[in-house]
Amino acid sequence: MTLSNFANPLTARSFQRAADGLRPVTFTRGYLNKAFGSCLVEFGDTRVLCAATIDEGVAAWRKGSGKGWITAEYAMLPASTPQRTRREIHGQQGRSQEIQRLIGRSLRAVVDLGALGETTVTIDCDVIQADGGTRTAAICGAWVALHDALAVWKEAGKLRTDPLFGQVVAVSVGMVNGKLLLDLDYREDSAAEIDMNLVMNGDGEFIELQGTGERTTFDRGRLDAMLDLGQKGLAQLLDLQNQAIS
Repeated sequence: MTLSNFANPLTARSFQRAADGLRPVTFTRGYLNKAFGSCLVEFGDTRVLCAATIDEGVAAWRKGSGKGWITAEYAMLPASTPQRTRREIHGQQGRSQEIQRLIGRSLRAVVDLGALGETTVTIDCDVIQADGGTRTAAICGAWVALHDALAVWKEAGKLRTDPLFGQVVAVSVGMVNGKLLLDLDYREDSAAEIDMNLVMNGDGEFIELQGTGERTTFDRGRLDAMLDLGQKGLAQLLDLQNQAIS
């Protein structure tokens, strides 16, 4: 299988894009003036506000290690979906916990925690409008917020060297009605036979793969085709990130 099999235009897709097309993606840096770093990331109609906060010190289990920590929190705001999403004031749902752990793991893969020192960086990712791909959009925006926060921290004399040594991007891939699609919106994601989320660094190496046969199984050939399709979108997202921070 090759990408050419999936490049034919699909008139039903949002934003009149082809099977291998991303939704319009924008990164708005410095969206909040109280955060060390912040970014409003938009993938089509999905919008996630990412904000980075830096605190000196680490949790008790980390003290004395000389290393810092990167963590994340994720939430869907009440009006982000057609039917009101209830605030998770009585404990987070499993989905939110799983996504914020994914965001944290993804960011830690490109940070030298020793160079960070015993400092904690928290990235808050709040979905203000959801139309599929909220976790992948959050990872892309969280990296931009982290990049800017660490730059501020270094400028303040808190860092000797930049602990951030790479980029992180993420995108979804899926099979809908037998066709492989890049960057699924909610309508596509909810009908997908196969659903995958790919996280990659700036060197083209995968950080995490999440793939599920929602309504059908898939063989090695189909998996390879989805990875190829995903890598095409991930390369575009790396370029968009670079444009945003330049």
